[in-house]
Amino acid sequence: MKWTKIIKKIEEQIEAGIYPGASFAYFKDHQWTEFYLGQSDPEHGLQTEAGLVYDLASVSKVVGVGTLLIFLWYQGKLDLERPVTDFLSECDYPDISIGQLLTHATDLDPFIPNRDQLSADELKKAMFHLNRREKPAFLYSDVHFLLLGFVLEKMFDEDLDTLLQKKIWNLWGMRETKFGPVSQAVPTVRGIEAGMVHDPKARLLGRHAGSAGLFSTVKDLQIFLQHYLEDDFARDLSQNFSPLDDKERSLAWNLEGDWLDHTGYTGTFVMWNRQKQEAAIFLSNRTYEKDERAQWILDRNQVMDLIRKEE
Repeated sequence: MKWTKIIKKIEEQIEAGIYPGASFAYFKDHQWTEFYLGQSDPEHGLQTEAGLVYDLASVSKVVGVGTLLIFLWYQGKLDLERPVTDFLSECDYPDISIGQLLTHATDLDPFIPNRDQLSADELKKAMFHLNRREKPAFLYSDVHFLLLGFVLEKMFDEDLDTLLQKKIWNLWGMRETKFGPVSQAVPTVRGIEAGMVHDPKARLLGRHAGSAGLFSTVKDLQIFLQHYLEDDFARDLSQNFSPLDDKERSLAWNLEGDWLDHTGYTGTFVMWNRQKQEAAIFLSNRTYEKDERAQWILDRNQVMDLIRKEE
């Protein structure tokens, strides 16, 4: 079975100290199989088990803002060509469309000077006046989804957490998904209080952050992916929506053939393949002991490649 190779790889990575433990779920043949490996909290000797709450980091982009915008697009209520300034008149980007933000296909330079010294209001304002790069090219950046979160708040005149709760999570029965901080969660960094949002911008912006800051469980993410595998709104997503030639992207999702995926900085990813009716959820706290991002991307890709592999 394919998943035995995947589990062997995850066990090897835990053994090598790449992350202390992982919750992994795999959907095939109309059923989910779950695996809970290693430790969730080595400091307190806690094993990984069902029901744990994880900081999703950038997986938040699809579990929240991305899905709501896909709903609106599918319902014909959102023109992807509309300029962002139709909703956020105070920003400097009349030439940037909603579709460009959704596919990370802009020329925005995401660098914000003294970012960690800014208040939430100052940070938001800075995102409306970013410098531009030489020309549009694929550059994955939180800034795009933070702007999209502000667009949704302006569109509906409601805070993002209320919106997402009402229009996605309550609708789908996802009762364990919410913005942080939360009272109980798998710790993302040793010695830092568990349940704090790991991402600095999301931590500052709280329930207004469209890029990160959501916490969830394997169970809720199974419900979430099931809707992508079955519902009409997701029927046509395994195609390239990017206006650029340098990187294929679906709306909000990374695209690799028929597989769509999204990853998160803390050691998380979700993936699904509608044609094959397969999906996977991987939740870890790889930032617990160390933060070696470049190496982590290589290690993570080994697991993702095994999931995509034909049997």
